[in-house]
Amino acid sequence: MNENTHADFSNDLKMIHETSSGEKVYRCDDSIVVMLPENRNAMTTSYVNGGYQEHLQAVFNHEPKPTRGHCAHDLEGGSVEAYIKIHAGRLGLNPEKVAAMMTAAKMKNAAIATRSFRDLEVTAIVTAGIEVNGGRAGDPATWHEEDGKTVYVGGTINTIIIISSHLPAHALNRVIMTATEAKTVAIQQLMAPSKYSTGIATGSGTDQICVISNMDCPNIITWAGKHSKLGELIGRCVIEATTEALARQTNLTPDSQRDVLVRLERFGIDEKKYWETASSLEGENKRDIFIKNLRDFSRTPSVVAMISSLLHIVDEIEWGLVPELAGKKTALSIMKTLPELVGVKNHPDLDRITGERYTIIENWVRLSSWCVKNGF
Repeated sequence: MNENTHADFSNDLKMIHETSSGEKVYRCDDSIVVMLPENRNAMTTSYVNGGYQEHLQAVFNHEPKPTRGHCAHDLEGGSVEAYIKIHAGRLGLNPEKVAAMMTAAKMKNAAIATRSFRDLEVTAIVTAGIEVNGGRAGDPATWHEEDGKTVYVGGTINTIIIISSHLPAHALNRVIMTATEAKTVAIQQLMAPSKYSTGIATGSGTDQICVISNMDCPNIITWAGKHSKLGELIGRCVIEATTEALARQTNLTPDSQRDVLVRLERFGIDEKKYWETASSLEGENKRDIFIKNLRDFSRTPSVVAMISSLLHIVDEIEWGLVPELAGKKTALSIMKTLPELVGVKNHPDLDRITGERYTIIENWVRLSSWCVKNGF
């Protein structure tokens, strides 16, 4: 890196990783920079020098300062492209020789994972945050691009993948497919909710990726699908790094998801909705006590296991895999064991509290509210 052209950052960029093939990874407060040796090819979603490129000098991931309108034209320079070029210069990089991604995630929360097999090495560098705009493919859109105007949205999973072998352009595209599936695996294993539907998220609406391979390597790999060893390494790296980055950025972890209220969030059920339901059922209406007991109830592992089963039935009905009536009957039979599961001494009149006239979610909220209010 040219020390004279990025003096503002020369003391801030610190090397945090180096691959076996010589790519060096640097980080400062708002950027991660991967310096590339000569003869690298890349496939990227970058606004600048995006698509297939050969001989890039660097790729970087950057967290810009928040803008008032969260729109591209509010960025310095008036567009994403102009802003990337400006920031590249500040990093001491040639804007014509870089690819870049932007995100609201903190660079300090980036995760790096490496896997190798014989002479093949794969490294994934991920920043991740989907608490703002996590979504499921096919969800209702939130904005439309027209006449070159775009909206910058906070919350993104950005992935840089470095491969020690030489991949032609078509194989780099295949890496993107495998990596995207792996990212979705990480998100769905955490049951992260979409912010735009009742579905489980598959990513954010602004995810980006850069894939780099080594054209100097004599080992040419032409396939990166799941059946190949390269595909396996990509999958493992991306799952590990995405999972770790989500944990670092927003504490999205298996433990944080082990909560009934968290699981019901995607259906619009919260403490307020619970209290509205509970206050209409028999028992003392003491809100503070109810909310305290609800939070304890919500973190009970056996109860989380039950709601997980019930919500999967709800999902399968939505996907057309289970007929609605059969799904409702089965869900009702499962949830009727809840009072015994949580040790409620006086069992409720199940026919009064639950029934096929209610949805699965409504039946659950009514019955679990009664249990919390009357003896949990």
